[in-house]
Amino acid sequence: MIIQTQTITHWPEVKAIYEQGIATGNATFETNAPEWEVWDKAHFPNCRIVMTDGAKVLGWAALTPVSARSVYSGVAEVSVYVAIEEQRKGIGKRLLQELITESENNDFWTLQASIFKENTASLKIHEECGFKLLGVRERIGKMNGVWRDTVLLQRRSKTVGV
Repeated sequence: MIIQTQTITHWPEVKAIYEQGIATGNATFETNAPEWEVWDKAHFPNCRIVMTDGAKVLGWAALTPVSARSVYSGVAEVSVYVAIEEQRKGIGKRLLQELITESENNDFWTLQASIFKENTASLKIHEECGFKLLGVRERIGKMNGVWRDTVLLQRRSKTVGV
């Protein structure tokens, strides 16, 4: 298994894994995975990775901007998704660790994550990777007519922006 930069060639499998996450109801408020052009435009090109086993994508991680304002140029939101059949093997944590390294190599000083409180596995790996709990955003959005809470976490770099 290797971690490498995600390219357009990985997109069909990345999209399928994203759709698996959407189907759980505990990974994102999104209801559909976008087409490549939309996803590509929304994510930083220099911080998107996949873990592969041969030609198979096992999981992916990427950063999105939190704001277009220049003062937030070093702040990004984290996404980590692992194929359902590959979960509970440490892949998510390895992807997050590598994404942290990539983010610091690209001058990001703060990473944040907004995770449904029911997604205990994701909360655990983020905390293990140095993310701190900032609080719970209660009733932040509706999913299928039901209000959902998200846990807001943050990791401040010890090397960038100090």
